[in-house]
Amino acid sequence: MSLGARRLKRSVKKRIQTSVTRRSLVLVLVLIPGLCASLSLISCGYGKTGPPSGLTNRVLAPQGITSTFTFGGLVIVNGIYDTVPRLAPLSAGNSPGLMVVTPSLNIAAAFDASSNTVFAVDTAKETSIGNVHLPGPTSSMVFPTANGTGYAAVPTASVNGLSVLGAVEVINFSNQLNAIAVANAQTVISNSGGSQLLVFSNDSNSVTVIAPANAVPPVDFSCYATTATTLNPNSICTSVPGFDRPVWGIISGNTAYILNCGAECGGTQASVQTLDLSTFAVSAPTPVNGATIGFLNGTQLYVAGNGTPTGQPCASIASAAKTAATYCGTLDIVDTTTMTDPYFNSPGTEIAITDGYHDRIDLNVVGQLFIGSYDCTNIGNVNNPVGEVRGCLSIFHTADNSVIIPPDNGNVDGLQGFTTRTVEYVAEDGFLRVYDTTQDILLINDYIPEGTVDLVGYVGDVKAIDFF
Repeated sequence: MSLGARRLKRSVKKRIQTSVTRRSLVLVLVLIPGLCASLSLISCGYGKTGPPSGLTNRVLAPQGITSTFTFGGLVIVNGIYDTVPRLAPLSAGNSPGLMVVTPSLNIAAAFDASSNTVFAVDTAKETSIGNVHLPGPTSSMVFPTANGTGYAAVPTASVNGLSVLGAVEVINFSNQLNAIAVANAQTVISNSGGSQLLVFSNDSNSVTVIAPANAVPPVDFSCYATTATTLNPNSICTSVPGFDRPVWGIISGNTAYILNCGAECGGTQASVQTLDLSTFAVSAPTPVNGATIGFLNGTQLYVAGNGTPTGQPCASIASAAKTAATYCGTLDIVDTTTMTDPYFNSPGTEIAITDGYHDRIDLNVVGQLFIGSYDCTNIGNVNNPVGEVRGCLSIFHTADNSVIIPPDNGNVDGLQGFTTRTVEYVAEDGFLRVYDTTQDILLINDYIPEGTVDLVGYVGDVKAIDFF
């Protein structure tokens, strides 16, 4: 009997413990949904610090209206999976193309060619900041700081009181549009802090240096003052002569490496010259085969161009002997410590690339230099490939100085590489291609089975708006 009583007490005690355990489990299960709901509220905006889309590796692609697509705008692309999330495009007109971003990536601006309007978005909020109408088309803009002030070169801008055209339009989305009159202003670049602008004008052998903070709105005429020369500069504008059809430059500290287009733009000889932005001293030219775009990596300055209006005969360049193209562009490598170029006028050593006007260049994380042009010679048809196929894109391997010409056609409108992915985004012939930089081919997987991001409209540029 005593053994039976003890067994009964143990059994009752065990049932009680089991009941308590089950009640505790039920209580936990009841609390978990509440906890999850609280976390869900946080993820939906309460305490959330990321952008509304929830993406942290974003790329913007301006998508214009085509015969099969009726809405323009800036499309957010998932830069990890190369997919387009279900998000409404950000407003940017009907034909957005050229894009620029601030160094901190907080603002992205796109030029809409259909309305000559610059649209800007706040990348953190993924909302529109506003838009500014320009007096003409632009192919060059810069937003040098995070404060939202930008500059656009408008060669056809009409300035009251002047018989010539051209201006650098000062863009501020909270105020009216101001301007600095510069004849035939085609391209504008900036130093890192925005205190100096370099302006390149069509058919000119001078570079205009502007201190934009000193300009007087609404229109500053300082660049037309007779004293605006290197001999007697004014506080706003200085015209520096001594170049050969300069078209672009790269600023490093107080030194600007000026690219002279030379014969390709109606001048004499393509070359590179340095411009001291403190003293306005100009160095002797370093001749190169062609120079319309460049990329500075350490002490190596990569310079691409045609050199002549048509380009170099491909048959005269050993590395281009197998192409069916008649003319080629070239890539030069200038040592900035000695300002010498071993590839200039050296038969058998020139680096051949596709022809066209070269205005896009990007060096990616694996040391590949992507070079793009427009109005190049297209060979073959990428949609029906038979034999050689080539367009306006060239890939240069810095490790062994070899060149790959991908089998694609069309203008290159934008390039974007990343530090965490071995891919390169290329806006090419209206499509957004994704190149696998480890193999120099289009990336093919379940997300992009054809190596192209699923966008319908014409893609006129591409820019990352997150650091990754």
